[in-house]
Amino acid sequence: MNTLPKEEAARAILARNDRGGYTVPTDRLYPFQWNWDSAFVAMGFALFDVDRAYRELERLIEGQWDDGMIPHIVFHAPSDTYFPGPDVWGTRHRIPTSGITQPPVFGMALRHVHEAALATGEAAATERTRVLFQAALRSHRWWLTARDPEGLGLVSILHPWESGSDNSPAWDEALARVPTTTTTTIRRKDTGHVDASMRPRDEDYQRFIHLVDTYRDCGWDPKRQWAAAPFKVADVQMTGILARATADLMHLAETFGTDEEKVELTRMHGRLLDGLSSRWRPELSRFVNLDLISGHDVETPTQAGFIPLVALTFDDGQRSAIVAEIERWLDGMVVGVPSAPSFSPSFEPKRYWRGPVWAVINWLISDGLRLNGSADLARRIEQSTVRAIETSGFCEYFDPTTGEGLGGDTFSWTAAAYMALGRRT
Repeated sequence: MNTLPKEEAARAILARNDRGGYTVPTDRLYPFQWNWDSAFVAMGFALFDVDRAYRELERLIEGQWDDGMIPHIVFHAPSDTYFPGPDVWGTRHRIPTSGITQPPVFGMALRHVHEAALATGEAAATERTRVLFQAALRSHRWWLTARDPEGLGLVSILHPWESGSDNSPAWDEALARVPTTTTTTIRRKDTGHVDASMRPRDEDYQRFIHLVDTYRDCGWDPKRQWAAAPFKVADVQMTGILARATADLMHLAETFGTDEEKVELTRMHGRLLDGLSSRWRPELSRFVNLDLISGHDVETPTQAGFIPLVALTFDDGQRSAIVAEIERWLDGMVVGVPSAPSFSPSFEPKRYWRGPVWAVINWLISDGLRLNGSADLARRIEQSTVRAIETSGFCEYFDPTTGEGLGGDTFSWTAAAYMALGRRT
């Protein structure tokens, strides 16, 4: 195993951001537990502290709703440094949570943590995994009923925040149809911690909060939300992650599932793979989202078009095409893969999800490349990510053209990604 120059610093960041069994993404800017952040963080903890890795997932599940949804934020303790807080969401869970979800990395993380536990002889691994497996299965059921009620084999987001890629250019056209009027007073806190040029615009935020208002008025009922949603996009990043997580649950089901659950997961997996495969566009050499309101493909180039690599096995032609396309995105970049390519009119190398590089996205893409027999390209992406972190620090994201660290610093999932990717290079 490689000894990484900044491994001790990475572990120190996870310790610094620990709030008692759950990890905040970074202090002040994001003072609560975020769904997909915690899943990546759990995989980081599993490299050196399996018990703490389990605890991360267990604390996240404290926020799981009775219908199976795992919210994107669990407000374990009060803080006034983040907007919108629990008062704006107005959900009625046992503990305060947001009312929307985030990419379902949970199942991937659970398999990772379980296998690490087995490797270290963790005595309580079986029972802890069994409980979390059931929570993950409930979550996947929620996804397919609440977010694919039409049976497309594609799960949809009803809010850009659900994608994890909040202000991605992929949402521009669909979000432009959302009114900027709100019944909630907007008190942005993020621009007090980070330069406004690196964050979503105020107009974006007005639309984001309009959507929150709309779904709160639906009482957070999935059927009412689906009917009322002015923003509804079948997302290949979300679907790809869900398909991969389903495959990981299928693996765990061999030990922890009933025969009925094994059949159920196999059907889920097949439905998602079929839906995902239908979104491949050979003329673009990537996958594209579907705007369910307009009925049109979303051809705007973003990192989401490569995430299905984690779930699908490509034929030689597809693999060659997607590798060549990723190479095109990397051309001239100090660190890649950018969240939007430099040749796109939407490219902004310093503004959140409109160009910057995210270590966890590179983690997913490199995983997918390795699964599809492209280990050399995966290694290059991993090495450039590790170098950027070692040069610029454990930042939230990075300027692909310079490698400069951007957004929040001392970021938990960047620390986790550094340890995970650094062991492969």
